[in-house]
Amino acid sequence: MKILMVLTSHDQMGDTGHKTGFWLEEFTSPYYVFKDAGADITIASPKGGQPPVDPNSEADDALTESTRRFQQDAHAKESLASTKKLADVDMNDFDAIFYPGGHGPLWDLANDQKSIALIKTAYEQDKVIGAVCHAPAVFKNVEVKPGQNIVGGREVTGFSNSEEEAVGLDKVVPFLLEDMLKQNTATYTRGEDWAPHIVVDGKLITGQNPASSEGAAKAVVQALQGA
Repeated sequence: MKILMVLTSHDQMGDTGHKTGFWLEEFTSPYYVFKDAGADITIASPKGGQPPVDPNSEADDALTESTRRFQQDAHAKESLASTKKLADVDMNDFDAIFYPGGHGPLWDLANDQKSIALIKTAYEQDKVIGAVCHAPAVFKNVEVKPGQNIVGGREVTGFSNSEEEAVGLDKVVPFLLEDMLKQNTATYTRGEDWAPHIVVDGKLITGQNPASSEGAAKAVVQALQGA
């Protein structure tokens, strides 16, 4: 199992002056699910090198078993600090592509031409595609047929409008994820705010929020092992 994990390189929360990036637990939980399943993991980001971590995800109340494991894992930290540039990766080398969330992807990966091309290739080659929390933003501009978005007619989830309102960022983000998915004719489903909710539609796997990251990653492994 060769899995490409793609992280954001964007670190500014609009023009608020606050920092953002990827959400640590949404990277560490899937990373260890994949690693413990024996997967070969490559990490990439638009700019390469160390991607920005959302500082809020390193706060004590956001830490989880997987983030604590990561803090003690020199090899994982080195892998994260030296991500490949997206421009240098080829989807032909991987069996699956997985996007952790955090607010960053709403700004960069949603519009990143290389990311869009990787997802399109993965779709055309019937590979597993996963995204959790805000990361389904990466599907915004992925057309698989003229006028048809990759999520069109598919069942998906992602960070809900009510969760965005709860964190007070519904007026800051460039677009609301739930609205974007619905506009692209996805069947959007959700669980309770902050509760795990994972949707598997064929080889497209999405998770609603940070609590869904482990379950979404396990679904990716299952899909790969069943392939």
